[in-house]
Amino acid sequence: MVNKNKQMSYITKGIMGAMMLLLVAGAKAQVTPPPATPVVNEFSVRQAVEYAKKNSIRVKNALLDIRMQQEKNREITAQALPQLSGSGTFNDYLTVPTSLLPAEITGGPAGTYIPVQFGTKYNVTGGFDASQILFDGQVFVGLQARRTSVDFYSKISDITVELINLNVQKIYYQLVVGKEQIAKIEANIERSQKLYNDTKAMFDQGFKERLDVDKAQVQLNNLQTEKIKAQNQLDVGYAGLKFLMNMPQKEKLVLTDTLSEDKIKSDLLVTEYNYKDRNEYQLLELQKKLNEYNVKRYKLSYIPTLSAFGSYQKNAQRTSFDFFKGGENRQWFTTSLIGLKLSVPIFDGFAKRARVNQAKIDLQKTENTIQNMRDSIDYDVVQANQKITAALLTMDNQKRNMELAEKVYNTTRIKYDQGLGDNLEVYNAQADLKVAQNDYYSAVYDAIVAKLDYQKAIGKLE
Repeated sequence: MVNKNKQMSYITKGIMGAMMLLLVAGAKAQVTPPPATPVVNEFSVRQAVEYAKKNSIRVKNALLDIRMQQEKNREITAQALPQLSGSGTFNDYLTVPTSLLPAEITGGPAGTYIPVQFGTKYNVTGGFDASQILFDGQVFVGLQARRTSVDFYSKISDITVELINLNVQKIYYQLVVGKEQIAKIEANIERSQKLYNDTKAMFDQGFKERLDVDKAQVQLNNLQTEKIKAQNQLDVGYAGLKFLMNMPQKEKLVLTDTLSEDKIKSDLLVTEYNYKDRNEYQLLELQKKLNEYNVKRYKLSYIPTLSAFGSYQKNAQRTSFDFFKGGENRQWFTTSLIGLKLSVPIFDGFAKRARVNQAKIDLQKTENTIQNMRDSIDYDVVQANQKITAALLTMDNQKRNMELAEKVYNTTRIKYDQGLGDNLEVYNAQADLKVAQNDYYSAVYDAIVAKLDYQKAIGKLE
């Protein structure tokens, strides 16, 4: 009886302990905050591009380069403004400097000298110095080039933004096409599932062999595996697009735009193009202008420079440290001056001529690069025209092929349901349909990429 009571006591303690654990766990569950809801971004392709423009690190750095050049321009401007500086010195002569005077002035023998200490123990000097460039050809050319320098880095920023725009659109539409491909795979899975169910039912009734059921199962499994792979590729693509846009990976991205053939074929009637519509060409023109300023700057280095200067100083000398007390022998002496300085270059070992020649060579190289850019743009447009033409024809052909393959599959399936065909014909028809669908969506993506490349080639990327 005692043992039984002890056993009941142990059970009671166990139940009480379990209840305490549940109460503690419940209290913790009440305190633990719910998981944060992920941020959902529903973006059209335009919104995705704008987001990337605002958040891309490459774009941010390009904008910082513009600010950097603006600060350099302020530094150049400062050279043409008055320069003012202040200075002050305090000397405590531990030993006052000694000078030698001829002894003859005091009646001493010729050829001998008397040591004399001039000056005081303490000496303070304070003042201001000012200067102003009146004419310096190199400085004035630097002032003229300021606007072009900022435009140069602004154009680099435009090229960076355009590249981000192009890549975002390509990946965006690749994901749109991927979503449509997965939808087709799901439709094929639904067809295969129905075929498997029908084949299994006919096998159960003795009208089909086990081999037929296994074949239907294999085809269904293959399609499900294909969907898993396609979904994985799609997820990787979303992560890549987020990275390009500099969007946090933990946020959800939903694409709202769709891709239609009419959208791909629109705005393709441009037959003429202008080199200056390309940002790369505009950048080279700005580079040429900067090179011309460089040549001008070095040529003007042969011309004399003229500047004005001025100085104002106060000086005091004391035998004791009482500079700020008034009275006799405690004066502050003033020294002031103004002047002009003319610097005339005479001979520098032909260094200036070498710098001028180097600048001219850089200018010639830029002019050659501009000509090469014209040829490159012509080639890009011809190639883009050929690609978009071929891509549109391929897309149309693949669409007809896909529609025909779907028609063949539907006809084959009807024959099979009526007992006029075997499941092998259905498998082959479905395989052909799957290939035709993949080829079509591949052609659709190739077409949109070709269109984007064409717009980039003519400088009209939206």
